[in-house]
Amino acid sequence: MTQDEQKQAVADAALDYIRPHLDNNMVLGIGTGSTANLFIDNLAAVKGQINATVASSEASVDRLRRHGIPVYDLNTVDQVDFYIDGADEANSALQLIKGGGAALTREKIIAAVARTFICIADGSKLVSTLGEFPLPVEVIPMARSYVARELVKLGGDPVYREGVITDNGNVILDVYHFPIPQPLEMEQRINNITGVVTNGLFARRAADVLLLGTRDGVQTLTR
Repeated sequence: MTQDEQKQAVADAALDYIRPHLDNNMVLGIGTGSTANLFIDNLAAVKGQINATVASSEASVDRLRRHGIPVYDLNTVDQVDFYIDGADEANSALQLIKGGGAALTREKIIAAVARTFICIADGSKLVSTLGEFPLPVEVIPMARSYVARELVKLGGDPVYREGVITDNGNVILDVYHFPIPQPLEMEQRINNITGVVTNGLFARRAADVLLLGTRDGVQTLTR
């Protein structure tokens, strides 16, 4: 399968995974990005069985609503049963790098609330050590230069993602040349920098299930 076919295959597999659990009390968390978009499009076929969704970006909210799927503010729901989202990188412990689409903060919030976090990704995203993909860090605008200097001290090469403002009104620094052998420790160290909203390491809240597209089909990895 090509990369696009793998993305479609894992989006299909995610729908099959949650289909037995669909009922009028379920709340689905929906992520952001090209693979998540394919999953959103799949949901149109079962929208009558979906009570509520919450979404990690305004782009995903718009796509869901165009399909006639109800979207709610996270503060108005009691629980999120499944959170389905893609990743920029994943390791064998199902720790992730996310945020290529600049939605990392809202993604991390929904993942924290969700009972089950299902990551959907093509096979190119599985790596032995996180960090080949530049690590996104969401930053309060006035702290951008300070945070960049602190990230250099940690060994990274931060680059301001020009022209990008997050849905929260903040900016993104992408940290290049930054292998991360200990994701849990590094996630906390970066989050402790004053001015950082959060970073794209999903180590403390890793995925529960990784549906990984390969040339031979979809593999299911669990923690």
